[in-house]
Amino acid sequence: MSTPSGPVPPPAVEKTGAAHTEEHRRDHGAGASPVREGSRVVIIGGGPGGYEAALVARQLGARVQVVERQGMGGSAVLTDVVPSKTLIATAEWLTVTEQAGELGIGAEGGDDGDPGALRADMDVVDQRVVRLAKKQSKDIRTRLEREGIEIVIGTGRVGPTISSEGTRRVTVTLEDGGERELEAEIILVATGATPRVLPTAQPDGERILTWAQMYNLTEIPEHLVVVGSGVTGAEFAGAYNALGAQVTLVSSRDRVLPGEDEHAAELIEGVFRRRGMTVLSRSRAAAVRRTDCGVEVELTDGRVVEASHCLVAVGGVPATSGIGLEEAGVEITSSGHIKVDRVSRTRAFRIYAAGDCTGVLPLASVAAMQGRIAMWHALGDAVAPLDLSTVAANIFTAPEIATIGVTQKQIEAGEVDGAITRLPIVRNPRAKMLGIKEGFIKLFSDRSSGVVIGGVIVAPRASELIYPITIAVAHRLTVDELANVFTIYPSLTGSIAEAARTLHRA
Repeated sequence: MSTPSGPVPPPAVEKTGAAHTEEHRRDHGAGASPVREGSRVVIIGGGPGGYEAALVARQLGARVQVVERQGMGGSAVLTDVVPSKTLIATAEWLTVTEQAGELGIGAEGGDDGDPGALRADMDVVDQRVVRLAKKQSKDIRTRLEREGIEIVIGTGRVGPTISSEGTRRVTVTLEDGGERELEAEIILVATGATPRVLPTAQPDGERILTWAQMYNLTEIPEHLVVVGSGVTGAEFAGAYNALGAQVTLVSSRDRVLPGEDEHAAELIEGVFRRRGMTVLSRSRAAAVRRTDCGVEVELTDGRVVEASHCLVAVGGVPATSGIGLEEAGVEITSSGHIKVDRVSRTRAFRIYAAGDCTGVLPLASVAAMQGRIAMWHALGDAVAPLDLSTVAANIFTAPEIATIGVTQKQIEAGEVDGAITRLPIVRNPRAKMLGIKEGFIKLFSDRSSGVVIGGVIVAPRASELIYPITIAVAHRLTVDELANVFTIYPSLTGSIAEAARTLHRA
């Protein structure tokens, strides 16, 4: 998922003198102790933050145990990122057929303006979703075990005290109800988050669903109401709309994707409406109830929307309660997130945290990087603190929205002295050939130096197209350096170079 809303750590406070030198030494590894080979590391949570940390720790010679209760890969692989994007991939194939008639493609039973009776078999789709998620989980487990990492299936709890040898105990409640004690010199908490549940919209897994329960469906909903127009809500609404369901999207804000680039959000909402979706802007759900044949979604203004199913997509809750963190000295914020610094340390001695439970950015890529950074730091390897300015994010709607770096809103507010260019994708020759008519490329540069500081791409496979802009931002390339790289003609990436050329200053 991409650029979701959520608490982001405040920028580091500048320090001077001895305080600055000590922090630099600790965070960057300069002068740090040598790698502690043989250290005992226990990781609670087997999602991207957990399993990537485990691989790094093992590479550095640590003895590693991963505690996971549902399967390797965690919710990201089993109930969130992998299954949702697999479902969206099927929906994407159906949106591609929109231009089939224009491209001269038809099928039996269709005509020049209709590609034919393409449809999705939801039973087959969901079987594939579950199969691929399980396969990915198995592949991760196989890799970890091949590296000599022990996987313990159960729920971990951090012990409150440190022994005289400097270790803590992690108590694991096993599947059979028994317990096992693990000794750890270093602990990483990567427990993720669970879907937020509204007291007036209790999920039943059949008609009222969270994003983790959508794969229980064996048929395309006749009418799906999606409550919440953030990243998760928009992605599922777009996917089920493409799969053939009637979709009503309840958005409490002026537009869908309120935290995203304004032009990108407006374009996506326009696409949703064009494809027949009902978008209820400035509307809020008060309650969701089961009926004899479906659901009723009551809005705060008194309106009632009747439908067959309802997806409640109103964010996540960090899975941090009941596992002994506060007793161990870990600071928990009012939202339930674990407070960490830029090298993933908590306030507690040798306890680190990574992923959605920290509330930094709920992205699998960020969780994985936090986990790696934690182990590099804990085990004395060279490390650079987490830099959120180089995080690329993507929303898997159709078209996709990919973003990196500084936003147009920051530039227009005067926070950054930047230049802005925007090119409609329809001008691109490759886009014309593919029948792509909706989307654009934005590029932002520092006005004085010409360094690329951010960008937005709205297009099919924007998640792939954003990569060259991400490299430019991460390595502080100028617009001239980006523009002077050869691109294939015709290609969509040609428009990235064209955008860079428009920002050239003589």
